[in-house]
Amino acid sequence: MSSTSGSQVTPSAKNLPAPALDSVDEKLLARLTADGRATNSELSQAAGIAASTAHGRVRSLVERGVIAGFHAAVDQAAIGNGLQAMIGVTLRPGLRQESISQFTRGVRGLPQVVQLFFIGGTDDFLVHVAVPDSSELRRFVVDHLSGKRSVASTRTSVIFEYHRNVVAAPFE
Repeated sequence: MSSTSGSQVTPSAKNLPAPALDSVDEKLLARLTADGRATNSELSQAAGIAASTAHGRVRSLVERGVIAGFHAAVDQAAIGNGLQAMIGVTLRPGLRQESISQFTRGVRGLPQVVQLFFIGGTDDFLVHVAVPDSSELRRFVVDHLSGKRSVASTRTSVIFEYHRNVVAAPFE
């Protein structure tokens, strides 16, 4: 689903209200967001607390569902995918829910797909892909998107530069 991989942490109660965060939690989250591999010692220094307290607080953030997982960011160019793009997809009207579910199932597992967004607005989906070159991008759009009966239109935008502040957890 994304350029990240790693263990997903499943909160025990997803329907609870957002847990209140204090300044220590915020410092721990800021440090982990900057470096998910920060050591317990580094976390305790960043938050100004004992290492044992930092460990317990991070465990609590995981259990409360605030931390949804730990991920490895993959440099797509380093694995041969030097071209990234965002593709806006609009589905045809009619049997909307079935088309949305079917499209999502079909696209989210494709190896070229870094992220998939179901959105409101002109497009129904934004599909973030990473491919080796423009020929592969064209092939992906034709084979997996515009060639589908449920797809009314696509708009492709090449990504020149990419900066990510945080890794967001899935909405599911």
